[in-house]
Amino acid sequence: MQLSKNNLPEKQNQIYDVIVIGGGAGGLSAGIYLQRYRLSSLIIDKGKARSFWMQELHNYLGLPPDTPGRVLLQRGKEHYASLDGDFLNGFVEEVIDEGETFAVKVKVGRQNSIEAVFRSKYLIAASGIIDYLPPLDDMRNVYEYAGYNLHVCMVCDGYEMIDKKCGFFAGSEAAIEEMVFNLSWFTPYITIFTHGAFTISEPLRNKLKEYGYPIIETPIHQFIGKNHQMTGVELTNGTLIELETGLISMGSRYHNTYLKDINLELQGNNLLTDKMCRTSHPRIFAIGDLKVGLNQVIIAAGDGALAATAIWREIRRTTGARPWLENLPNPAI
Repeated sequence: MQLSKNNLPEKQNQIYDVIVIGGGAGGLSAGIYLQRYRLSSLIIDKGKARSFWMQELHNYLGLPPDTPGRVLLQRGKEHYASLDGDFLNGFVEEVIDEGETFAVKVKVGRQNSIEAVFRSKYLIAASGIIDYLPPLDDMRNVYEYAGYNLHVCMVCDGYEMIDKKCGFFAGSEAAIEEMVFNLSWFTPYITIFTHGAFTISEPLRNKLKEYGYPIIETPIHQFIGKNHQMTGVELTNGTLIELETGLISMGSRYHNTYLKDINLELQGNNLLTDKMCRTSHPRIFAIGDLKVGLNQVIIAAGDGALAATAIWREIRRTTGARPWLENLPNPAI
């Protein structure tokens, strides 16, 4: 059921087996498995998952490589709805561990918003991350090309950059050290842009020079191109630099602040989990980009299956087997 301001009261008295925070590929996958396991679930989604912005899902088995991320999400949401799962568009502000249950505080509605509280026995954090983009005035043309030939994931789209003139848009020196030399596997024609935001150390500068990778420290004025295909950048001094593709590596925002009051084990900004996606809290699971691992849509979907299955196994063991009452000599009345 699609929840809204009109039907919230009847659901706030329910204790769900699982609340899933995030309606991306991981969250929807988890919800589908939970419903098929005959458990009750609520997916709370803030909207515009990272995969929503992907114009083509190249690495998802069985899908045409030009399938947009929003199509995958829409199909997943329809599948979940067909299994009678509850879905709410809202922003999770806080999760409180009450012992036997979690209280999930949600803001519903962008205008004239209301506060609502839902409860569940288990929690799956699937709210993901969002990539930082070059901070240009009015975001000049960034959104015109991001998700097309201006990429944010080398694993997803390195193949699309093979032997093309590539702009590498870095948010830090660490991003350059971590990514540029790996990117050269796909293309050696790399120009590094710092947007004037940080200084590159002499050792790294010399190493980049040895490989022939130019460094542009003048800030970017705007991206240029047409029909969603970025063809270069214009710098603030008027210089035009021709490019055929680009990779943004400026860090990400992790949507996990609602868990701040629960003591969970982290590795950097990622939640540490076991092989079934369970965090250091026995009833909280983390899937997709929030956990340590590979940030891929197909991985997130698999994580959803793992987390849902682990929860079902626990509830099943606790509940026990269902007897065939009619075959018992003295069936309970």
